[in-house]
Amino acid sequence: MSNVDVFIIEDDQALCREISIALTKWGYQVTEVNDFEHITKEVLEAHPRLILMDVNLPSFDGFYWCQNIRKFLKVPILFISSRDSDMDLILSVNVGGDDYLTKPFSPQVLVAKVQAILRRTYSYNTDVSLDVIQCGDVILHMAKGKIYYKQEQLELTKNEFKILHILLKKQGTIVKREKIIEELWDTDEFISENTLTVNMNRLRKKLEQIGIIDWIITKKAQGYMII
Repeated sequence: MSNVDVFIIEDDQALCREISIALTKWGYQVTEVNDFEHITKEVLEAHPRLILMDVNLPSFDGFYWCQNIRKFLKVPILFISSRDSDMDLILSVNVGGDDYLTKPFSPQVLVAKVQAILRRTYSYNTDVSLDVIQCGDVILHMAKGKIYYKQEQLELTKNEFKILHILLKKQGTIVKREKIIEELWDTDEFISENTLTVNMNRLRKKLEQIGIIDWIITKKAQGYMII
């Protein structure tokens, strides 16, 4: 569960600070983007309940980042922008935005918008996010059965996906081979350890195709782990 209510993506530092102060006064937990080159990564790490997104941003605009974030999360996104054309409003909806607030705006109007969106979103739907697990630059997308690494993505088989899910849930600790076999093949039939080795080797080779190398570590006579 997220400890962050509102994630602010605004490159105007003065405005960003003003928004943060206004929302904090109303009891919201607020955080701000640090790296405009890796916005999606920061959003996934914060896992906020609401995103405030400026349209005009360095490198890529807010519409681009909204589409990127929508690949992983259904968290509501409120655009804030000085651009007020009908085309901008339409585009904000088409890329997955939930509302649009034109600058300049008063703190009271912003707070009212935030309150309305949070109430509307979370009063009726407690599951607003797609389940993702992140480890550094690697993202495992539960709903799509895919793994993302930097600009690359890879579809996984059922067993490959299960193996990564098991290891990522226990990230930083050794998972015994017997435990993986038990979760991977939920059956009373005997499954040889060689079967797991074959699946693990196939998975490693597949990960190497998108640049994930030496990620799954073998602990001799114990099991496997992801650091």
